[in-house]
Order: sequence, then structure tokens, then C-alpha cells
Amino acid sequence: MSYMATLFIKNMVCNRCIMVVQHEMDKNGIQIKDIKLGEVTLENELSVEKKKAIDKSLTLLGFEIIDDKKSRIIEQIKNVIIEQVHYHDDDAKVNLSEVLISNLHHDYNYLSNLFSEVEGTTIEKYFIAQKIEKVKELLVYDELSLSEIAFQLNYSSVAYLSNQFKKVTGLTPSHFKQIKDDKRKPLDEV
Repeated sequence: MSYMATLFIKNMVCNRCIMVVQHEMDKNGIQIKDIKLGEVTLENELSVEKKKAIDKSLTLLGFEIIDDKKSRIIEQIKNVIIEQVHYHDDDAKVNLSEVLISNLHHDYNYLSNLFSEVEGTTIEKYFIAQKIEKVKELLVYDELSLSEIAFQLNYSSVAYLSNQFKKVTGLTPSHFKQIKDDKRKPLDEV
């Protein structure tokens, strides 16, 4: 009888990361039931040797298997925020605390305090940093106006987006758009 095991993986922040981890698992003969940002559900539990081998090969690629509960929760918070900001194109206004509670099944105060304690910043600041990275991406693609970007990312106004953008980057969105010299950070460095 087989049962599932879950590996929590740090630095898995984009669809390309999912493909890389999937490839590494396939290469090592590990059968996957499901894979998503930061989490791989396996068909079977791994032996200690197999887990060490996959951890070593993933580490060489910039990933890391997370074993302690607090680190797993932090990584899950980050992945929920990344998913929400970068991969959800719905225009519905979402309450971040409700999204985190429903995905992680913990009280928001616990999540917030844990995140601040471990990361040295608040969930809100991390969320804003991710949104600003998304704004940069959309500005570089140059397909949407600033008001369309503000609407898509649920800013109350273009002025509010511009103020927040300048506060985080030191530049106005229009100045950033002019220089376009790849001020974007990889998602795992935000």
C-alpha cells in the first residue's frame, strides 16, 4: 500500500521552478502526484538516502528541502502571496489575511507574528514588494497604461500606486519606464 508524502521546497517561486523541480524528480525516478509552488506531493515516502540525494541535487539548482515547521509555514506564506500577485489575473479584490488563513489554516495573528519574527519584515511589506515587482514587470512589457496596471493590481488610484512605487523603488513609474534598465529582482530576492 502506498501513501503520499509532501516535500516543502524553498525558492520555488515561478512556473519555471516547477518545471526544473519536476525534471529533477523525474531524473531521480521519484513519482510525483502533484507539484505546485513550494510543495511537491509524492506517490510514496522517500527513503533517507533518496531524500538526501534529491536534496543535494535540488540544492545545486538553488532550491532547498525545508524540514522545520516554521520555515515551511514562512515559505507557504511567500508562495501564497507570489501566487496571488503574479499568477491571479482576476480583478476581484481579495483580502490577503483571509487568503492566507484559508490556504494555511492558521490564525492570521500567528502567521503575521511568525513571518515578522523570522523574516524581519511584515507580511504586508512583503506583499507590497511583490506587487511593486509585478508593476515593474507590467511597465517593462509596456502593454498596459498605469491606470490599467493600478486597476489590475487593485490599487485604489494611480496616485496611490505611484506613491507606493516611489516609496519602494525611489523612482516614479514613468521614470522607471524611461530607464528600463532591468531594475527587477528575481522573485526569491524580494
